[in-house]
Amino acid sequence: MTYFWLALAFVAAAAVAGFALARAATAAPATAGGPSDGRHWQAVGLAFAALAVLTAVFDSVMIGMELFHYDDAHLLGLKIGLAPLEDFAYPLAAVLLLPGLWLWLTHRTKDREDGHNQARGPALSQPGDPSGARPAGLLSQALLASRPVSWINTAYPFATAMLLTNREIDWVLVLGTFYFLVPYNLAMYGINDVFDYASDLQNPRKGGIEGALLPPRLHRPMLWLAALTNIPFLVVLAVAGGPAAWLSLTVSAFAVVAYSAAGLRFKEKPLLDSITSSTHFVSPAVVGLAIAGAEVTPGLIILLAAFFVWGMAAHAFGAVQDIVPDRQAGIGSIATVIGARATVRLAVVLWLLAGLAMLATPWPGPLAAIVAIPYVVNCAPWWNVTDTTAARTNTAWRRFILLNYGSGFLVTLILILQWNITS
Repeated sequence: MTYFWLALAFVAAAAVAGFALARAATAAPATAGGPSDGRHWQAVGLAFAALAVLTAVFDSVMIGMELFHYDDAHLLGLKIGLAPLEDFAYPLAAVLLLPGLWLWLTHRTKDREDGHNQARGPALSQPGDPSGARPAGLLSQALLASRPVSWINTAYPFATAMLLTNREIDWVLVLGTFYFLVPYNLAMYGINDVFDYASDLQNPRKGGIEGALLPPRLHRPMLWLAALTNIPFLVVLAVAGGPAAWLSLTVSAFAVVAYSAAGLRFKEKPLLDSITSSTHFVSPAVVGLAIAGAEVTPGLIILLAAFFVWGMAAHAFGAVQDIVPDRQAGIGSIATVIGARATVRLAVVLWLLAGLAMLATPWPGPLAAIVAIPYVVNCAPWWNVTDTTAARTNTAWRRFILLNYGSGFLVTLILILQWNITS
């Protein structure tokens, strides 16, 4: 199969899904006054034009530097600069699918806005509610709970660790990447939304892309769904990885449950909450390394330590915005205990330490030190934030979510360089 036909199938699937999601959002009465179909597709066109220019420039630069190459026998031969036409399929698929998914998710949030205040009572959208709010379905709520915008943050470390170690794509890599992309996030965030219901009732961020506001009737089904979608993958990965992977898989699964579940609730133990949260994102990489049989070197240990410190900073800063609802619910996070100002300053220091640690890794690892700078710049303006104004840091947190994608791009370029150095 040529790259063209593979790319065409990818774009077609994205187009169908994106069109269906956009139509469901923009045509529904609940979004009256929202973006029309015409404005939506104009925005899609402008976004693709911008991404196409960036693709042409950066792909041409990387190909010119011989960071990677294509087999010409599988290409159409049409190029823009040095970038083959097939390269433009990926940004096209992204702008066709992701805006539609975003509109659909935010539409479902708006569809529940009239019943949201009622949700802050004992139940959400129960049948017969006088508000007329629709009962929330398990699957749609599970999708919201899993935070699709953050799926890549756990799948990427696993896939990268395995690919750079084995330098090949096999069924274990594909299976593990899918597991850490969807089921893992469903468990991590779904369990959290079940046991955080008391504080989520007071949190205006919940009910959209930053997490579901799960009605009590869905709590038990969500926990069952998390178990049924995770345990089979864990068993298969344990068998495929052998004893070397058992410890890392156990730690990873335990951290997912321990962070939120009643009786453990590590998220209510200051500092341990940040450590456990960071484990959520570093452990997939460790699992990938263990399954692939990677050699443990000082450079690898420093890299993982830097990643771990970065994860602690991310959790601490994210906890600041929830100080008020967490305190109202009696939750003792690192931010509620040491205060907003001290937590922000701790996050800045941890991000700086993560960047400095990368300077001690083998080349081209030191290049990744620059990735810490945008996070420090994003966080530093809140150096003197108070507990009463802590909720305003949500604007910086939303930028943090976008920064992860930009950082992922830079890290990918560094990994491509690493791939070529070691090949």
